[in-house]
Amino acid sequence: MASILDSVNQRTQLVGQNRLELLLFRLRGRQRYGINVFKVREVLQCPPLTALPHQSGVIRGVAHIRGQTISVIDLSAAIGGPAMTQTADSFIIITEYNRTVQAFLVAGVDRIVNLNWESVLPPPKGAGQGNYLTAVTELDKQLVEILDVEKILDEINPARTSVSAEVVRSLAPVQASKRKVLVADDSAVARKQVQRALEPLGLEIILAKDGLEALQCLKELAAQCQHDISEQMHLVISDIEMPEMDGYTLTAEVRADPKLRSLRVLLHTSLSGVFNQAMVNKVGADEFIAKFNPDELAASVNRYLSEAEV
Repeated sequence: MASILDSVNQRTQLVGQNRLELLLFRLRGRQRYGINVFKVREVLQCPPLTALPHQSGVIRGVAHIRGQTISVIDLSAAIGGPAMTQTADSFIIITEYNRTVQAFLVAGVDRIVNLNWESVLPPPKGAGQGNYLTAVTELDKQLVEILDVEKILDEINPARTSVSAEVVRSLAPVQASKRKVLVADDSAVARKQVQRALEPLGLEIILAKDGLEALQCLKELAAQCQHDISEQMHLVISDIEMPEMDGYTLTAEVRADPKLRSLRVLLHTSLSGVFNQAMVNKVGADEFIAKFNPDELAASVNRYLSEAEV
């Protein structure tokens, strides 16, 4: 128990400091990629894979690991590159995203680095909408690309984004004047998923691509308010992993600002694990919801907005 608590304490020291740990890896060629360590369960030499009939072309098969059957995704093929030709000399990164476990087939794994989110930037504007990047950074004078894994997974197995009829019937009536909700997420796919899930609530949704953009939006709105900002902005829904400013730091900044601290903040993220609740408590978020369940998200947002009306 003591070792678990020590580990939690070590991880939560990063919270509010706008820092992250990246596992660096390669696909084909010299280009390096990064994935947040929090999403990684383990890294293994690629085991024998079992092919499945009618499987997606980017799924190389399944691996049987510690009693669990895990799909193995050829990450190079998934982003439009050539498929990996060898699996015996490759590695798999076992991850947990959006309440599911999957493995990514990669050519090699480099090391773990500790970075400040301020040094992690959005993709270049010229990259286009068809790219699979959410952010880039520079290490050892080389570009490191951070992939939009949510987009990759959604293309392989599209997530249900509409709210069920049962939950829609349970939602509170929409106010005559639209309620405003700020959604911050670096993934365009994730932003669209949240928008679709909140459609039955008839909200005015303002989108931000990262925590810094969201904070600037809130500060500008607060400067225009004569009274409490919560009269204008009713809820903030934020991802955690975002370039320039992460969701934990965004929440800490909101709580530290007298003009913003009354805002409700819901952290909505594909990150899972034992450390999240400690982190959420430390920065003062109101709730943590793992992606992506449209019924759960819509019900939670509806509950917060209903409480605000009382």
